Amino acid sequence: AAAGLSYVGAYVINTYKSYDNFLQDKYALLPAVIIICIAVVMFIIGLIGCCATFRESRVGLGLFLAIILIIFIAEVSAFVLGFVYRERVKTDMQGTMRSVFEKYDGKNPESTVVDYLQEQLHCCGVKNYSDWTTTHWFNTTGNNSVPLSCCRQDMKNCTGRLDQPQEL
Repeated sequence: AAAGLSYVGAYVINTYKSYDNFLQDKYALLPAVIIICIAVVMFIIGLIGCCATFRESRVGLGLFLAIILIIFIAEVSAFVLGFVYRERVKTDMQGTMRSVFEKYDGKNPESTVVDYLQEQLHCCGVKNYSDWTTTHWFNTTGNNSVPLSCCRQDMKNCTGRLDQPQEL
């Protein structure tokens, strides 16, 4: 389990590099770091449990049980806090994404990240393609279209025009 958590934490940190323009707050990496720390603690706790079982130590097994109960209580607390603050995180993330979309010009690094994100997640805009109609890029291009990264991958001749939403 500790090895699996370590892999997940490392994967999140590695994936973060692709989306760092959207996550302006560096605390976004905190969950991944916490996951890796938990993996190390789990390894140590597992080692204590194995040694206590092998030696048939009542004190070691009691310590192991107390640690497992503390971890369970921490997990329940984390679940409750995640549930309570989910809307705040969603609102903050959408605000950050809107500001990055506003900087889109098709050439800058933020534009590359937006295109990559839309292609990888098969999405267009923060909520849908109509989010592009309020951006500076949409108003300055004057061609009534969204970036080509909004096009569905199975559409070969997509132009990104809003009068053909089935292609987006």
